[in-house]
Amino acid sequence: MKILSLALLLFLVASSLFAAENLKLNSHLDYTSDSLDGPLITGDNMATGLAAGKPNYIIIYGEACYNSKRQARRTVDLYNKYRGRVNFVVIDLDAHSSAEQEQLRKRFYRGYIPHVVVLSKNGTALYDSSGEVDSQRIETIFERALAE
Repeated sequence: MKILSLALLLFLVASSLFAAENLKLNSHLDYTSDSLDGPLITGDNMATGLAAGKPNYIIIYGEACYNSKRQARRTVDLYNKYRGRVNFVVIDLDAHSSAEQEQLRKRFYRGYIPHVVVLSKNGTALYDSSGEVDSQRIETIFERALAE
């Protein structure tokens, strides 16, 4: 039992140390077309997955998608507001994914982009839908998840 508790503690510490950080929007995005402009969101530790003990926001997108570009902009704005309180996971379908991100893609991606998922602190899906979603709606979900 002590070994299991120690393993869980190590997982929680490791996941918080290696969260995606310094998320930035690609400054060369063309919001008027489905042009291929490269990664929509960049940052440090981008290969991370879920973080235990805090809400998680997952965006799954394609680089040559008008709607994904718009949702990426909302994602970075949300990141700047909720940095440190919500874990952000970025899954770019046009780039290499970590094993953990690949598992999340298999679990949530249904073939339509952008796809956004918000998980509560205990991993329950509070939002799981394809298409663009307004920042206000996500903020409401974040606030509810943070108050749990």
